[in-house]
Amino acid sequence: MSSAQRQLASLSLGVVLLAPGQKVAAANPAAEQFFGQSFRRLEGRALGELVMFEEPHLAERLSETDAHVSARAVALRVLGKGGRRVDVTVTPMIEQPGWQIITLHDNSGAEAISGDPGSGDNPVLRAPDILAHEIKNPLAGIRGAAQLLGRKLEGSDLALTGLIADEVDRIAKLIDQMQSLSRRTAPELHPCNLHEAVRRATAVLAASGSAPPILEEFDPSLPPVQGNPDALVQVLLNLLTNAADACKAVAMPRIRVRTRFASGLQLQRGADGNPVRLPIELRVSDNGPGIDPAMREHVFEPFVTSKKSGQGLGLALVRRLVRDMNGRIAHERDEAAGVTHFRVHLPMAIAKRQNSDGEAA
Repeated sequence: MSSAQRQLASLSLGVVLLAPGQKVAAANPAAEQFFGQSFRRLEGRALGELVMFEEPHLAERLSETDAHVSARAVALRVLGKGGRRVDVTVTPMIEQPGWQIITLHDNSGAEAISGDPGSGDNPVLRAPDILAHEIKNPLAGIRGAAQLLGRKLEGSDLALTGLIADEVDRIAKLIDQMQSLSRRTAPELHPCNLHEAVRRATAVLAASGSAPPILEEFDPSLPPVQGNPDALVQVLLNLLTNAADACKAVAMPRIRVRTRFASGLQLQRGADGNPVRLPIELRVSDNGPGIDPAMREHVFEPFVTSKKSGQGLGLALVRRLVRDMNGRIAHERDEAAGVTHFRVHLPMAIAKRQNSDGEAA
């Protein structure tokens, strides 16, 4: 047995090599134990004959042999062994079209030990603590490097180092928030200037040099929204980045961000269970070709994407962040104008009550 084979045999997670057609070509002992069958019985069988994923969009993504997929706490059924909850990764093999490597880690037992039954929301959006740790470490280094550069620069260059440091802080906060998704910790909401969030997101996108000019149509009379500033920036970055990608092949790409009052909208839920009015609308529009009509009803679901290199989690996260702010997001396509719109509706900031002494309560 070679050194590589010994290492694979010692892994506690199942590793399966899939040939074109998703047929099992190799499997380590942990995979044999996971399926409850020896490799001799597994060899040549299609993955779909062995497991059934409860999330249909995940199954579709796994069938795309050039897609990179990573999902945590996925519900599936193993032939003859019942339901499981596993972490799954799928990686296409370099220069081997149609070949994939899939890893399966059964964490059902870990959940039982921890006593965490899950949140009821899609488990794909739960960020593993170990991944957060591995991201935060290099982020700290990036922030430190930006601060060192800032001591040697001035003017617009100094402003860019400040932007890097601020974005590192925002990403670190976002990671904390993603970790809290599985714990269902309520986000801290307070009055936010929506236009400041838009300009922050557009500045980050402009610094990347990958976006066309962004036109602004702001209603200056809009009051603050009740939200989370970091979540708002992340929502806008995702929507603007998607818009830039969508219209990059257009001869004259256009992205437009509009804010306005949209009276009459109401969300039938809130932290106190009462209806929440959503009078403030943020709209991000682009003149790209639009989303495939067959996918439009599912754009906010995990693993739905038209990008070969995408994971299909961006808009799912956007919807989650908007919902955490008691907002609503919708997508529509105006074929006559050749424009795609994403509309986010948010509540106004809650006015502070004053007590009998005139102080804020």
